[in-house]
Order: sequence, then C-alpha cells, then structure tokens
Amino acid sequence: MSRFCRIALAALIPAAALSFGLSASLAQTPSPAPAASASPSSTSPSPAASASPAATPAPAASPSPAASASPSPTAPPPAAAATPAPVQTADPFGQETTLEPKKVVMVKGTANWDSAFDTLIDAFKALNTLLDKQGIKHAGNSMIVYTSTDDTGFTFLAEIPVDQDPQKLPKDMSVGKSPEGKALKFVHRGSYDNMDNTYEAITNHLDDKKLEAKDTFIEEYLTDPLKTAEDKLVINVFVPLK
Repeated sequence: MSRFCRIALAALIPAAALSFGLSASLAQTPSPAPAASASPSSTSPSPAASASPAATPAPAASPSPAASASPSPTAPPPAAAATPAPVQTADPFGQETTLEPKKVVMVKGTANWDSAFDTLIDAFKALNTLLDKQGIKHAGNSMIVYTSTDDTGFTFLAEIPVDQDPQKLPKDMSVGKSPEGKALKFVHRGSYDNMDNTYEAITNHLDDKKLEAKDTFIEEYLTDPLKTAEDKLVINVFVPLK
C-alpha cells in the first residue's frame, strides 16, 4: 500500500515538471434589347451604336444587389476562427516551488501501511473536531508531513492551517509552522492506495536529476479527504530540497 515507493523515496532523499455567379437582368431595358442582338449582324451606324452604350451600363448597375447577397457564404469561416480551442495543461511534475510557512494545528501519529489511509483520516477527524468545537475555520488545505518510514509503517504529522491559536489542546496536538523553503512539486490523482506509481516516478526523477533533498516529504490534500471519494483525491506531493 504505497509502502515500497515511500520507503525508496525516504532512502533516496538523504542521498540525493464559391465562387459565386453574377446574375444581371437586362430585360428591364425595353427597346435596346432587340437592337443589341441585331448589332453584331448589321453595321447600321446610329441605332446599333446608341444601343450598345445602353447595354453596358446595365451590368455595371446590377452588381450592387448581387454583391450584397454574395458575402453570406463567405461569412462562416471568420466566425469559426474566432473561437479558439481550449488549451490543455498537464499537472506539474518536478516543478520547482517555494513553500511558505503557515500556522498550523497538528497531531502526531504512527501508522501501519496496511491501514495507513484510515489512520490519516482519523487524525484529520480529530483535528476537525477540535476546530469545530472552538469555531476555528481552516486557513488552507489539510497536509500530511511524513517524518520517517520503514517496512512496517511510518510516523507523520497531520496539519491543518489556521489563523488563530486553538485553546486547551490535547497532549498529542500542538500549534506550529508548516514546512518551508525550496521544494519540488508533483501531483497525484486517484486513491491513496494507488500512489505507488506517483512515488516511483518521484524517486526516479530525483535519482535522474541527482537532486539532494531533505529527509521528509509532504502531501497537501486539494480535495477534502473527509468528504471526497478516495478514488477522486487530488494531492500535491512536495519534496523539500536542501
């Protein structure tokens, strides 16, 4: 249940993102129409000559109705080009970022890999119960800070950012600061049990880049783990760098 990749990561960290036709109606000119058809066969000077100039202005005047109707077929292409396709962006992978410290209420815990997610959920529930009773709202996303891992389980801090200090804290809870400093950011989508692939990719990335990291890593839950189906989780994974 994600144990092997987290153990490998923890071991690696100390060592090491129409054309259109023009139609002219010459039928509106009464007498020149027969004269225009007779003009090629006869060489009569004045009737044919007077008819041909009358025939030429008619096509010149007719384009205005036809031209006003013609742009309609050519209008769609500009309209289609005016709506650009949406740009798809990938989740960050190994993106360099700087973590800003936040005031958090936290609870320490120990978990076995076989029941890891249930243990984390219980820790978040305990913190939320405390904050709800005192009317304190979250000031950020819930976080898990892994402090050590081994073959059987891990130790952690469950943290929730707040703007004010809670009162009368149990012995296993305290107020402090979330991790800060330079870190690499990765994103996991899906269940907690399926984070093996994410942590394996992180481990390989650190190894390939020969990066030197601190001896901890952080999960920031962008979706509320208490209200979101486990297979719909979105989690930022931060690996602090030395």
